[in-house]
Amino acid sequence: MQEGTIARLMMDKGYGFISRDGQSKDLFFHSTELQNVNFNDLREGDKVTFEEGNGMKGPQAVKVSRV
Repeated sequence: MQEGTIARLMMDKGYGFISRDGQSKDLFFHSTELQNVNFNDLREGDKVTFEEGNGMKGPQAVKVSRV
């Protein structure tokens, strides 16, 4: 599992981006990949754990959980 921070949330679209230490590009995640947390309960700045997987448009976070 990797750790990161919620950088941006697109509340009306159901997705967001996770910033990771040492990486210049934020990682996309979709609300369907959340575990044990509702999308509406997330806030920018929340710490999360996740695995990196491959989506239709490239790398994305999967199995996302709030710490």
